[in-house]
Amino acid sequence: MLEPSNNDELPVIPGKRYFTIGEVSELCMVKPHVLRYWEQEFPQLKPVKRRGNRRYYQRQDVLLIRQIRALLYDQGFTIGGARQRMSGDDVKDEASQYKQMIRQMITELEEVLAVLKA
Repeated sequence: MLEPSNNDELPVIPGKRYFTIGEVSELCMVKPHVLRYWEQEFPQLKPVKRRGNRRYYQRQDVLLIRQIRALLYDQGFTIGGARQRMSGDDVKDEASQYKQMIRQMITELEEVLAVLKA
């Protein structure tokens, strides 16, 4: 999610059930056309659409948008990288890399131990 330092610069989310695209734009400091674009790029972002295709965002949508904003603007991810990070594929890759590093360290430590015993 957002780091505490990034949370300070964004307004507090009011205790409402639904937010219009204009309200979300102000809460997340992102223009409405960017929000509409992110809906196409991030499958997790699906605001409720009602009369006349008006979008109504819920609290979890606002939090998700803030997370996307942090990945793109603060951490420097590309759209594709942020999408991958949000889907969790990146976490699986990191886990396999850590496992491989641990195996390599164990092998090296066993070699050091063999040298010390000799």
